[in-house]
Amino acid sequence: MSARNSHLVVVGSGIAGLFGSLLAAEAGLRVTLVTKGVLAQGNTHFAQGGICAVLGPDAAAPGDTVQAHIADTLKAGAGQCNPDAVRILCEEACGDIAALERFGVVFDRDADTGRPALGLEGAHSAARILHAGGDATGAAIAEGLIRAVRAAAELGTVRIMEHAFVRDLVLDGGRVAGVSLLAPGGAPRTVIADAVLLASGGAGQLFDFTTNPAVATADGLAAAWRAGAAVADLEYFQFHPTALAVGDNFLVSEAVRGAGAVLRDSTGAAFMASYHPEADLAPRDVVSRGIAAHLSSLPGSPGDTVFLDATGVEAAHGAGYLARRFPTIDARTRELGFDWTRDWLPVTPAAHYWMGGVATDLNGQTSIPGLYAAGEAACTGVHGANRLASNSLLEGLVFGRRAVRHFASSAAHAGAPASCAAMRQPTALEPGDFGIGDLDPGAAGPVPLSRHGLQRLMGAHAGVVRNAAGLGAAARQLAAWRPQASRSGAPEAGPATQAGAELENLRLVAELLVNAALAREDSAGAHFRSDFPEAPAPGRGAHSWVRSSTGQDAHLPTSLSVLESETV
Repeated sequence: MSARNSHLVVVGSGIAGLFGSLLAAEAGLRVTLVTKGVLAQGNTHFAQGGICAVLGPDAAAPGDTVQAHIADTLKAGAGQCNPDAVRILCEEACGDIAALERFGVVFDRDADTGRPALGLEGAHSAARILHAGGDATGAAIAEGLIRAVRAAAELGTVRIMEHAFVRDLVLDGGRVAGVSLLAPGGAPRTVIADAVLLASGGAGQLFDFTTNPAVATADGLAAAWRAGAAVADLEYFQFHPTALAVGDNFLVSEAVRGAGAVLRDSTGAAFMASYHPEADLAPRDVVSRGIAAHLSSLPGSPGDTVFLDATGVEAAHGAGYLARRFPTIDARTRELGFDWTRDWLPVTPAAHYWMGGVATDLNGQTSIPGLYAAGEAACTGVHGANRLASNSLLEGLVFGRRAVRHFASSAAHAGAPASCAAMRQPTALEPGDFGIGDLDPGAAGPVPLSRHGLQRLMGAHAGVVRNAAGLGAAARQLAAWRPQASRSGAPEAGPATQAGAELENLRLVAELLVNAALAREDSAGAHFRSDFPEAPAPGRGAHSWVRSSTGQDAHLPTSLSVLESETV
């Protein structure tokens, strides 16, 4: 079988899925791109700040190097990154940025020099953030790639399935052989494939305060777990420190602080220098915890929010600068009644990005043959305990490409696809599969399962600061909800509907996250235990949580050996 006869199903239409689909089509693969909404829905479209890369010597910031990007990424990751993955990400960034431009993405350029306009964000040692439309980088990337994908569809090289919700992976003899999904209208359907690339995004909908859209319900990770795939680093969930505390938690990009904005409390004090030497440009986990710690330290009733003061940025650069540099933020804040050239913006930490996911090697391979993962659904080891700003879009590019390249190069050696009759669906999970069978589901009481109730539970007990008591309470409630999630009469929707399936996916991955956080009795990056504030011992392997749904140690590709399996 040649690559031209091989069929790749790509699940998700963010940067990893769109870019991967285009490259797969160029490689001669048959490509089906499946997304549960329209192509533009997803986190990529909402990304503001940009995508980072050290460009060639004529375009990079003075003195910036690939080695500096590597060092910044490793530092932000709190010693928990896979150094090989980080090196690949940073060394291959420039080439994938060029490929984006080849597909029609246009980045902002300096009006005077014509060189790429580069921004600075927290924890970066140099300005290396490319942006488009000022603060609409994700939208510009998504729209450029979507145009290219639709053009490919018109040529017949990519098949697009919108409003198609992937329920589970289809397995044949331990190998992924396609996906089962709900087609538009809710009809069940199976799509047979030689391989599946999960690029289905994250799980911001786990929490009550999130910058993620409503579609971020961890469907890919949940399906991979049910199929027996290894997962890793689920305790690491990054909270962005500056989401608007009004409206729909609209994200105020870190690039605003990179331009000079300052966090203040209700008294006007700029407090972050008390918590980290890099102050407002410290890593995101540090800033989020700094906000929480500062609010708890204030006497009296100081309120539950802090403020982002960008008035000095406008004063320093002249009237109209904020509107020109950050037009999306400017428009949204004005819609909400703020003039941020004069007003401070109320902000709060909000769930933003999951560093954990389906464990992969350096080519996007998971522990199940035929299954690849890229983007936020994957755990490549790049981000460690805390993602460096603007590395996420880049990771989707680099590892989406590597996954497609690996499958295309190996397709000629693959066997023929299995017949539909030989396929099976993943088996259901039992309580013992989570390593928490000793918890008493009845102890939490008959609280009905709902998305809002789950989000409030996770926000209260698995957010910026955690401890054993809160995590244990969350674990018991999530265990108590298992029977409700499996019944067709569940309060919110039955499991045969998309809404019901999303709710169960959220409940499942919430349980995985909470028990990973319980198992990790130390603090690193975005995982902070107030009862175990000490940092872990050096080295990534000591606490990486890698298990399959069978409860057995995962059999991972050789290049994943840095991730040591641990029974929870």
